Amino acid sequence: MADKYLKIGSNGNLEEVEATVTSAGAGDAGEIVALGTDGKLDDTVMPDGIGAETVVLAASGNLAENDVVNIFDDSGTTKCRKADATDATKPAHGYVKAAVTSGSNATVYTDGFLPGTGLTVGSKYFLSTTPGEVTTTPPASTGNILQQIGVAVSTTAIKFEPLTPIVRA
Repeated sequence: MADKYLKIGSNGNLEEVEATVTSAGAGDAGEIVALGTDGKLDDTVMPDGIGAETVVLAASGNLAENDVVNIFDDSGTTKCRKADATDATKPAHGYVKAAVTSGSNATVYTDGFLPGTGLTVGSKYFLSTTPGEVTTTPPASTGNILQQIGVAVSTTAIKFEPLTPIVRA
């Protein structure tokens, strides 16, 4: 629950009002903003061009928290699915921070810091042949793609900067 403040209501009386943590758009104009449970402002209250670069897409399969995803055209509809280095059909384009069930909308981050655990600071991370995952061991089998995802900047974050994938011979 967000902090509350007092405002003068339409009848002239003081009213207790909860501050806005996430915005639904123009209908929330003029409201006072509160920090979320993470101590940060939600991207929905930020002006255009400020905050994470995201796109909301339907998931074409279940996605787990922090999965690396591929954005693709499914018969004219843009969707996302787990990225996979097994072959050249599913290179990484972004990642999700929250689990999503198949058919539901996923917020795909195309920049920023991919969350993780037990990462080795300074190590390069590559798209894995295990769908949705990253690895420090570059895939080496014929037909796999070699795609660097980024470099660990802490034990819990990879600076997400996917490079052009290379098909292994």
